[in-house]
Amino acid sequence: MQEVPGQALTGEIIFRRCGYKYPGDDQRSKFTVLLRDRQGNVKKSEYVRFWKDFKGREGVADKMLLFTIFPPDAKGAAFLRVAYTAESGHKVDQWIYLPVLRKIRRVSIRDPGDSFLNSNLTYADVGRRALEDDEHRFQGIREIKGLQFYVVESIPKEEKPLYSKRVFWFLKTENWEDCVNSRIDYYDKQGELLKEQFIKWQKVGNAWVWDRVLVRSKRNLTASVFQVSEVYINSGLPDSIFSARTLRRGLSAIPTIEGLPPIEEGGKGAGG
Repeated sequence: MQEVPGQALTGEIIFRRCGYKYPGDDQRSKFTVLLRDRQGNVKKSEYVRFWKDFKGREGVADKMLLFTIFPPDAKGAAFLRVAYTAESGHKVDQWIYLPVLRKIRRVSIRDPGDSFLNSNLTYADVGRRALEDDEHRFQGIREIKGLQFYVVESIPKEEKPLYSKRVFWFLKTENWEDCVNSRIDYYDKQGELLKEQFIKWQKVGNAWVWDRVLVRSKRNLTASVFQVSEVYINSGLPDSIFSARTLRRGLSAIPTIEGLPPIEEGGKGAGG
């Protein structure tokens, strides 16, 4: 790993160089979620996902659309999430469209600890925390199965945090460009290990995107797997698709974009 000339490694330096990777200006992908209960039963959901970085315009950080394509009885359901910059003073806006009701409903997040898509991740986990929201303490380099990791302990600064701390494992590589966050350990308010998140990344062009993510709960022995495939980056998604009209009309409201193949809406069973 290339060290920083004239500087000792700190948790903040490692986080700045490894923790924040360019995700592209916009993304289209297939997003699959597998939920396994403690008896080993697996439930699968599949989505087409659209995401765009709004770069703080009018206080908006980014927007995300999810269209359910599997299971068949949920097909047509859609979800829109708008995240705002810290400076805007807003938190998050969310809407869901349920075809059986033919209505768009605003969804409020009563608690950032609420489950995201019924998985072991919370809305807080999939949101982006500012670097200054935590104190980052470098815990040293650890080796597992021949790989070395920079371990950084992040202590939240707010009075009533969701977690007492999170421990990040950043893969130590030959250069900073390839250093990525490979694992997060979440600790509850009593300091007990609550869950573990393991992250495999894929690089599409010069953008970094999840490939496969496993989250294991130490408390209830359940697991969630997220798989991202068919990723297209920087295709010029129009701002207008992130709207209530698109939620109601579904994937047919997405205009044809040059260079992108048509969207396949098929899904498979839980074994996927």
